Amino acid sequence: MRVALLGSGRGSNAEAVLRAQAEGRLGRAQVVGLWCDVPTCKMLELGPKYGVPARFLDTGPFKTKFAPEREQAWADDLQAAGVDLVVLAGFMRVIKAPLLEAFAGRIINLHPSLLPAFPGLDGIGQAWNAGVPASGCTVHWVNAEIDGGAHLGQSRVARAADDTLESFAQKVHAAEHALLPSVIARLSETLPR
Repeated sequence: MRVALLGSGRGSNAEAVLRAQAEGRLGRAQVVGLWCDVPTCKMLELGPKYGVPARFLDTGPFKTKFAPEREQAWADDLQAAGVDLVVLAGFMRVIKAPLLEAFAGRIINLHPSLLPAFPGLDGIGQAWNAGVPASGCTVHWVNAEIDGGAHLGQSRVARAADDTLESFAQKVHAAEHALLPSVIARLSETLPR
């Protein structure tokens, strides 16, 4: 199963997947490239480190969505790379028809909350501010509804009395780094080709 990792930031989730691949924990999945929407994205530095192609692709002038013709260009680029599964790993753009149609039933997202609670931006901050006793992370299928697709896996993280927002966020990120590779490995055995 040929996997594309899409990201916008430092790439810690992408690195967790690449590390799992290097350690033989990604099942029959193989990461074939990193696609980033920010030219200075730290995730791009992971390409040379793990021997995987990494590229910046323009998304157009909008901050949280694609310009329609640019989303089609992304879909074309991913299809040209023979991608079977698109993984949004810290990718901060709303996905619409060009990508959803090109990869129907083949796009997953990692979200930092126990969905359906706290969808959208800053799931960790939302959970923290709500004072919930636990939150966590969810891997789900991507559809037209933001963070609304069927769940593929969740990991619960308890909020300790002495946690700060920073320490709680670190625990959620650690849970993400374990959950995402395990879901990809499972899909590599079960997703129809």
